[in-house]
Amino acid sequence: MIVEITPGARRLRAEAARVLVDRLPRGWPDLRAAKAEVEAMLDPSRIARAFVEDASGALLGWIGALELYPGHVWELHPLAVRRGYDRRGIGRALVLDLEEQVRRRGIQTLFVGSDDEDGETTLAGRDLYPDVVAALASLKDLRGHPFGFYQRMGFSVVGAVPDANGPGKPDILLAKRLAALDP
Repeated sequence: MIVEITPGARRLRAEAARVLVDRLPRGWPDLRAAKAEVEAMLDPSRIARAFVEDASGALLGWIGALELYPGHVWELHPLAVRRGYDRRGIGRALVLDLEEQVRRRGIQTLFVGSDDEDGETTLAGRDLYPDVVAALASLKDLRGHPFGFYQRMGFSVVGAVPDANGPGKPDILLAKRLAALDP
C-alpha cells in the first residue's frame, strides 16, 4: 500500500531516513543528513510517498518529488527501496504512484538524475567533453545502473552532466512526458 509521508508519521519518517542512509550513503552518509532530507520533503510544496507493508505498516521504500520548472517539470528525488526488497515491484509502484500525484497537479514532465559514481555505465571514468551528445549516443549499462530501470518505466535519456560527482562521475538525466502535447 502507498501512503503519504506526513509530519505526524514519525515511524515512517524515521524508517525513510534509515533507508536513505542504507541504500544511498553517498548522498546521505549519516542519519542526521537523511533525517534533514526527509523533513525537507515534508514541505507542502513537495511530495513524499511511502510503500508500506500491509500487515506491519513497515516502510519498504519511499519516493519524493519537487518542483523543478514551475508549472511544467517536477524532479523525482529521491527513490529508495529497503535492502532485501529489490526487484519486487516496489520501486515501480512508487514511480507510477508519483506520476499520478504529479499529473494531478497539471505537470507535463517528470525529470530524474541518476548518478554514475561506480563505473556502472559507459559514461563513467572518461572525459565526456567536448562531445557529450556522442557519448550519450553510445550509452550502455555495464553493471545494473538505475538508468535502465527508469527507461523501462518510460523515461528517456535527455542529457548528462559530466563530472557532476567528480572527474569521470557523471549524472545521467532522464525525463518522461506525463501529459499529451497540446498543439
